[in-house]
Amino acid sequence: MPVFLIRHAKAGSRSAWTESDSLRPLSPEGEDQARAIADGWAHGKPTVVFSSPRLRCVQTVRPLADRFGLEVITEPMVEEDTPFEQALRVVEDAPDGAVFASHGDVIPDVVDALIRRGMTITGSAGGLRKGAMFVLHRENGRFARCEYVAPPR
Repeated sequence: MPVFLIRHAKAGSRSAWTESDSLRPLSPEGEDQARAIADGWAHGKPTVVFSSPRLRCVQTVRPLADRFGLEVITEPMVEEDTPFEQALRVVEDAPDGAVFASHGDVIPDVVDALIRRGMTITGSAGGLRKGAMFVLHRENGRFARCEYVAPPR
């Protein structure tokens, strides 16, 4: 089973938010995206669901975790502004079937590092939009190929 990297769904405006950015929630559209990710999941039961500690990431994967009776485990190594090497290590060490919710400054760097190591990618990323997902497939113990999945509408 692959490993899944999901960029958090659409969140409320950063500039309009007056509290800690770590507490900024999903917008109503983002909540719809999160439900659509869970409702449209066709990848089998995840083994574990990890999330950046930021609320918007947790909220993105909560419906998916709930659908499969799993807890959302916060993982600081995939939080915004984390050096990609740390995030890469966590992703590489993750069990098959792991789901990660993270950020637009973390996921692309992890995927780029894996591409430099020989992983191929299919699908037109065109930038990692909010709610989009990378599906990482292992072969012989390393990530060999990746599919980009556009966000739900």
